[in-house]
Amino acid sequence: MSILQKLKAGIQNFMKGRRGADELSMALLVVGLVLSLLSSIFHLNILYLLSLAIYIFAVYRMLSRNLEKRYAENAAFLTLWRGKGSAIRQFFNRMKNLKKYKYFKCPECKSRLRLPRGVGEVTVTCGKCHHAFKQKA
Repeated sequence: MSILQKLKAGIQNFMKGRRGADELSMALLVVGLVLSLLSSIFHLNILYLLSLAIYIFAVYRMLSRNLEKRYAENAAFLTLWRGKGSAIRQFFNRMKNLKKYKYFKCPECKSRLRLPRGVGEVTVTCGKCHHAFKQKA
């Protein structure tokens, strides 16, 4: 057995009964990375210490054998994240298509609508509340 095979077997044996990386752990690592970058840009040691604490907690979660508690933490995170993740994706999608479309809200129900740019003033009917109003694109 080569050294690499022994190392691989040792790591596999060590990780038995552990959850590994889940969505919350990955989100913690991303937040830690962002805080670390901000601390290096603005030279704030408090952000560096906070990012280090987040890294330590993420690694602790990945190596923990208390699977029930880690599942519960991840499930709570996912229920919070589902709405936020969709809103973030929609925001970046709107920024990407800002030259093609004009985005606006319905005055009645506040749902987001869009019109192709350059069509002039048109009567828009909201698909959610069916309120008709004029909007300039």
